[in-house]
Amino acid sequence: MGMTPGEKKAYNKGFESGANSVEEGLPGWFGTFADMMTLLFAFFVLLAAISTMDPVKLQEMANSQGKSLGSKIKAQGKAEEEGEFEPIKNLAEMKKQMEEAIEEMKKENPAGDPPIDIQTNSKGLVVNIKGDFAFPSGKADMKGELKKLLDEEIIPRIKASPMQVEVAGHSDSDPMPKSRQKFYKSNWELSAARGATCVRYMIEKGVPAPRLLAAGYGDWYPRGIDSIKSVNPMYNPLTLTWGDKGTPTDSKGNPLPTVLSLNKTKKQKSGNRRIQITFINPPHHGKGRSATNYQESEK
Repeated sequence: MGMTPGEKKAYNKGFESGANSVEEGLPGWFGTFADMMTLLFAFFVLLAAISTMDPVKLQEMANSQGKSLGSKIKAQGKAEEEGEFEPIKNLAEMKKQMEEAIEEMKKENPAGDPPIDIQTNSKGLVVNIKGDFAFPSGKADMKGELKKLLDEEIIPRIKASPMQVEVAGHSDSDPMPKSRQKFYKSNWELSAARGATCVRYMIEKGVPAPRLLAAGYGDWYPRGIDSIKSVNPMYNPLTLTWGDKGTPTDSKGNPLPTVLSLNKTKKQKSGNRRIQITFINPPHHGKGRSATNYQESEK
């Protein structure tokens, strides 16, 4: 049954009135939704920024608000004789102590370079012990100078800190001589043996084994590798071998730095036979465990 002319006119009038009452533009709830999405985006950007921050620099900023406690014990007696240190709470304090140790080495030997240097990255604080100070070429036998350095500067600080420590061996790019291949098939085995040798020495000197990691990087991470990655972002060690004759170039034809360019000279190769000790951000040791006494029982 159809509508009468009067009913149809009333219907159309009501429809037009309802349509005119609707506001133009987006619904009212959309503004709140957009604000929420903007806040979520900002939150995740902040998380990403924090995750890529240098932990050492972050702790240095925190320590700037208070007093650093990383000084060496000056008290009398056994502690000073054994080279013990006050507790080192974080990476920033460790960095400060290592910088002071390097300055002391410079004073003791003004004519030569210190045997160690430090750097920071997203993993933690890295202490590089120079190759000619650490190992003979093609061998994993620790030199006496390396043992002395570990005893006086590294091991006491490991014991005084809560950080886990990675001890990584490196090698130069010289192929393993046939006379040494019965011991180490390649530079991978050699570098791993160097890291393991230092870890074993540290354990013998009282560092708790669970706090140490041994690693070997072969000849693929020479000194200066970070500068290569910053200048040549396309660098990929997986596609570059020591036998490559081609040299990567930029858009203008200029040669880009590669890992090969850091293993050319005798000085470079000597520096690459190094030990790299990385103090990593403190793990959760668990209740009752401390940095200075890993075997402490739970209370």
